[in-house]
Amino acid sequence: MAVGIILGFLLQNKVKIIKFVDPSINVAIYALLFLLGVSVGINETVINNLATLGVQALLLTFGGVMGSVVFAYFVHKIFFKTNE
Repeated sequence: MAVGIILGFLLQNKVKIIKFVDPSINVAIYALLFLLGVSVGINETVINNLATLGVQALLLTFGGVMGSVVFAYFVHKIFFKTNE
């Protein structure tokens, strides 16, 4: 990944094909997410335990979002103080 970043920086205005990379990445990500959904749908263990896994996923999502909100609040308070 670091080599890709360095190459992208060095070639940013020199290679015309670079502008086609961004849409290609989006298509690849959508395809991977679709295939992930298909593989989850095929997996009988996941389908049979969907209720339990769904609750766990919901709790993990809620915890992650709340942790991000709390962290962002403190970062804003510490680094973006205004003179009030």
